[in-house]
Amino acid sequence: MSSSLKPSRRKSSVDQVVERIRDVIQKQKLTAGARLPGELELVEQLQVSRSVLREALARLQGLGLVEIQRGNGTFVAGKEKLAHCVQLLQSAVTLAPRELLSYAELRAAIEVQAVRLAAERASEDDLSDLRTLLKELDSIDRPYEELLDVDFRFHRRILETAQNALMQNLMEVIYEFVVTQMAKTTPSPRENKLGRRLHREIFASIESHDPDTAERVMREHMEVVLNRLKKEAGV
Repeated sequence: MSSSLKPSRRKSSVDQVVERIRDVIQKQKLTAGARLPGELELVEQLQVSRSVLREALARLQGLGLVEIQRGNGTFVAGKEKLAHCVQLLQSAVTLAPRELLSYAELRAAIEVQAVRLAAERASEDDLSDLRTLLKELDSIDRPYEELLDVDFRFHRRILETAQNALMQNLMEVIYEFVVTQMAKTTPSPRENKLGRRLHREIFASIESHDPDTAERVMREHMEVVLNRLKKEAGV
């Protein structure tokens, strides 16, 4: 496996690390129980920080691709989990807008509650990270694909701030579907003034520890997403 891993092109990119490891598992057809290199070796091969690697492995575990055994290492998941995961990932990009609606509705339910908790529990470190991501979202001259990545990272950071592991795990399980839905419903950066405004208001409500406003604005944001998807689906 070590010879197939290439350094991540973008420093500190959890998404690219996930893609690198996932591609190796699938392309090399690694069997269930195969042990992945240790943390230090992976950090060196992928040229990322330990925190980025750990987040990537946590997402892969949430997707069912790997099993992390504390004290023993990280292993390729069992055949049933792996087969289900591969099928899940392959089907995400082929789903029609109508089929994506159920995933978007689940996402909305998770995020509306998560933002309430985030507004109640946000620390200074949480706010600092969200503030940085918000500034990146306002960089309208960046490539569309990069801003989609930042958009998802902003929402993921809210889930982390909510401090509810189950919500985080659910979002990681439907990650591919959420990203596909975002690609179908998010306008180009210059045309997405409404989205940028809603993200600013979401952050402001978390910063001011106002869960009611946070819920209201997130609900508005999710309604915009759902309505765009319904329009594309002809619902």
